[in-house]
Amino acid sequence: MKTIHALPLTAASFQSFGDVFEIPRDYGRTYVSDALANGRANARASLSVIRVRPLAEPALVAAKMERHEFSSQSFLPLDVARYLVIAAPMSATSLPDETRLQAFLARGDQGITYRMNVWHHPLTVLDRDAAFAITMWLEHGSTTDEEFIDLATPVAITF
Repeated sequence: MKTIHALPLTAASFQSFGDVFEIPRDYGRTYVSDALANGRANARASLSVIRVRPLAEPALVAAKMERHEFSSQSFLPLDVARYLVIAAPMSATSLPDETRLQAFLARGDQGITYRMNVWHHPLTVLDRDAAFAITMWLEHGSTTDEEFIDLATPVAITF
């Protein structure tokens, strides 16, 4: 099994998969609306809130990936310590390119947006229970906007 060490999440390191935003250090508002994307005329915006249990192990074995072909997906930390962000570019067969899978360690003051059609691992939090707000676009009958697959070879992620 291949092992990948999660690197610190930065806007530059994550740019091929989406956007990173941070809680402003100064008073005022930072707009991240350019990160919101929808490829379907009839889809409706969705905002949800989720509570997630932390990973119990000192490493993660990533065995599944997901994508939203027509919708960006943003994770906005509400009460979070650290979490893992795992993504892979698309292969020539439209599946995740497992050989180029990357893992990032996000701080609790960093949010992310996966661009439309980006393969990524389900949300995985570390250290303690966490809460996020999630934005995306509700399905309107398409069959591939919430697609899950098993990786051919699971990948161990250390952090």
